[in-house]
Amino acid sequence: MTKSVQKKIHNLAAVAAVAAAAISIAPSADAGTVENLERERAIAIETMLNPELKPDERHAKVELFKRRLVDLERMALRDESLKGRNTRNVQRLFENYDISFLIHASVEKNLSVLDNWLEQIGVSTQTIMSATVRRR
Repeated sequence: MTKSVQKKIHNLAAVAAVAAAAISIAPSADAGTVENLERERAIAIETMLNPELKPDERHAKVELFKRRLVDLERMALRDESLKGRNTRNVQRLFENYDISFLIHASVEKNLSVLDNWLEQIGVSTQTIMSATVRRR
């Protein structure tokens, strides 16, 4: 091998070593229980409101999300690492119990998950029926 080829190999090895070191010390994307719960809840609400789904498909997907959300809600309620953490996300989680713990709250109120969520954001049958349709 010529010296120029050896130098290129040496440079590539140095670049690879620097890249490996950077990857090993990079912060990992570790979502906590609050973030996981919020993400799954958002996906579940989006699924419930998706007009493209047929009723059977929607029901099947909602049942799947219910099981996941129950587990995530339990994890958040039992997460010892949340004690003493006074971050805005943790405060909001427990201030808005009926929205944060959607499945638990809907069971406690004997409402469907969607009805409970709509009630919490201020939408009821009466507000829908009294709404006027307008063009923009």
